[in-house]
Amino acid sequence: MTKKVLVLCTGNSCRSIIAEALINAQVDGVEAKSSGVRASGKVNPNAKKLLEEKGIWREEYHSKTLETVIDEAFDLVVTVCDHANETCPMFPHPTPKIHVGFEDPDGKDYEAFEATYKEIETVLLPKIKAFFWQ
Repeated sequence: MTKKVLVLCTGNSCRSIIAEALINAQVDGVEAKSSGVRASGKVNPNAKKLLEEKGIWREEYHSKTLETVIDEAFDLVVTVCDHANETCPMFPHPTPKIHVGFEDPDGKDYEAFEATYKEIETVLLPKIKAFFWQ
């Protein structure tokens, strides 16, 4: 049975989109979506370029507001920035939450996006796997 994870960030333009794509590409049995507590309405071009280069970009990835996913049942909510962690709303369904903060690469050079990708891959993905299977 597929587990559902919501990755929550402030703007839903970089970190949460990268995490959503990585989870969907590399964590078997888990389907991820992402959202922003104050969604920017756009995916950062460097985030999209990086995910395209890694071969894990999907056209359905886009910046979404929390209202678009709040009524879905998730098995886990992951906050990837301190603001989202502090302002994470109560969900209609009781949902466990973990927080793993990452520095925002927005406004920085492409190498910052690559570093964020690698950090999410090496820090967040093992925590999600451990949450569900250990």
